[in-house]
Amino acid sequence: MPRTEYQRYVGQAISALDSLTQIDEGETQADRSARIAQTVSAVRTTLPETQDVEWRELSFKVDNSWLHQQLAEYEKASDAERANLLRLTIERLQAIQQRLAESENASATAASKAEANKKLAEILKRPEYTRAGKEPSALSRLLSDFWKWLQSLIPKPQRLAPSNASLFTTIAQIFVIVLALAVIAYAVKLFAPRLFQRRGAKKKVKPTARVVLGERLEPDQSAGDLLAEAEALAKRGELRAAIRKAYIALLVELGERKILSLAQHKTNRDYLSAVREIEPLHSNVQQLTESFERHWYGLVSATEADWLAFRAGYKQSLLQ
Repeated sequence: MPRTEYQRYVGQAISALDSLTQIDEGETQADRSARIAQTVSAVRTTLPETQDVEWRELSFKVDNSWLHQQLAEYEKASDAERANLLRLTIERLQAIQQRLAESENASATAASKAEANKKLAEILKRPEYTRAGKEPSALSRLLSDFWKWLQSLIPKPQRLAPSNASLFTTIAQIFVIVLALAVIAYAVKLFAPRLFQRRGAKKKVKPTARVVLGERLEPDQSAGDLLAEAEALAKRGELRAAIRKAYIALLVELGERKILSLAQHKTNRDYLSAVREIEPLHSNVQQLTESFERHWYGLVSATEADWLAFRAGYKQSLLQ
């Protein structure tokens, strides 16, 4: 099936499982058991254990066996345990749905950029945007006119005998040359500062907000600010969120060091590939990436030891 259809089925499964969290006071225990069995069966049918999904003319075999295992545990669990199992299952499906949406946005962004570049190239080919040659600058035209005027002042050489050459002609030539040099020096003094100032001035680029792994960052938000937020989350016991925030801080730090480039459509695996040729940085970033995936996308509970190990790996990566 197409990737968009698989994404729709994931959304249907989330909605179906979310309906099990709603309790009808007028519903009997038998009716609720029947509704649970019917919903679980529908989810299994919607997302079988394995599925062939097509994306960008490629076929991928999707493994949904984890979902069937979770549903089996849910059916066997007591009422007290079912709420937690249902919450974990829905969160994992939502994480998958988010990754599918990110891939769709990346494809749309790439397509829109290509279309925009094509339209821009067509516009620039129009006659009003093309020039036969580069026109001379105002300073070049001024110097050219001045040189023509200077040549008109110099007396034309005449074929005279050496005895007829006058001292006046020699003095006149020297005067004209000195005058020309003075005018050139004045023109250089007048126009050179403006010319170099115009060339040296650089257009300041206004910083814009960035999006890294789905999180919007302010223009002035640095890696140090993100790490401080991660420390605060860890102190409040939100260790999974702390690991995610610290991982984003690592990517921002590597981006500020020009080791990799940040982009909204890039995934954590794209960033890992960007440092593949840099050792031992690649090994450290790979361990941090796997920890991030395990605790955020894999929904594995994070402990204090996991957070301390991640923070130590973060600092070790910045020393490379």
